[in-house]
Amino acid sequence: MTAMIVLFLVAVWAGVQNALAGGGTFLTLPALMLTGMTALAANITSTVALFPGQITSSWGGRRHVAGAGGLPFRALVIISLLGGVIGAVLLLVTPSSIFARMVPWLVLFATAVFAWGSLAPRRESGPRLNRLGAGLAQFLISVYGGYFGGGIGFLMLAALTAAGLTIRHAGATKNVLAGVMNASAVAIFVFSPQLHWMQAAVACAGAVIGGWIGGHMISRVNEKVLRAAAIAIGVALTIGLFIRAP
Repeated sequence: MTAMIVLFLVAVWAGVQNALAGGGTFLTLPALMLTGMTALAANITSTVALFPGQITSSWGGRRHVAGAGGLPFRALVIISLLGGVIGAVLLLVTPSSIFARMVPWLVLFATAVFAWGSLAPRRESGPRLNRLGAGLAQFLISVYGGYFGGGIGFLMLAALTAAGLTIRHAGATKNVLAGVMNASAVAIFVFSPQLHWMQAAVACAGAVIGGWIGGHMISRVNEKVLRAAAIAIGVALTIGLFIRAP
């Protein structure tokens, strides 16, 4: 019961974090593992639990979505669905013991991407992705998103802006595409015996509440502080996972 209470409170924090700055996965993954499940089960359960919050954030910015790099938005949606399915299937066929050894490296990669996206200076000019490049980048990001998902927000922002979108349109498009790729993954994960429904329900309730709170805090909280906190948590989680790695 104590672990479930902690999970709910952490999920509320993750919902606030995702609404304001991103990085909620860094919170829910260790909290779910604290309840006794494997890293593989925690990753699957976290994806399902955080999905409703992605739907609400996607709906709010739907008017600003756009195609990129010469690809229409519909093509990006199809690519994201396909990549999300492939990533989810790859995750399900990965033995739990192998995934447990991969998790520290995945979290390290996600933390590095999050830190780069949060701290790297913004550049107005740079190489632009063409039609093929934008499609390939979105496909690879979608496969990774269906498999693990940490850091996909910043990966998509980088790819979409490189394909010619402004930050505002890239942010809205990123939210919708993240929801799409996770929808395809969730549609597969709900049939997995690795999904822990009770923990998913508790985390989902907390994340939805946190997302609502975060929406009302958006003009009152320093986003840089939240991003720094997420990076610190990611670093601590990476170190802890490497220490515990089999």
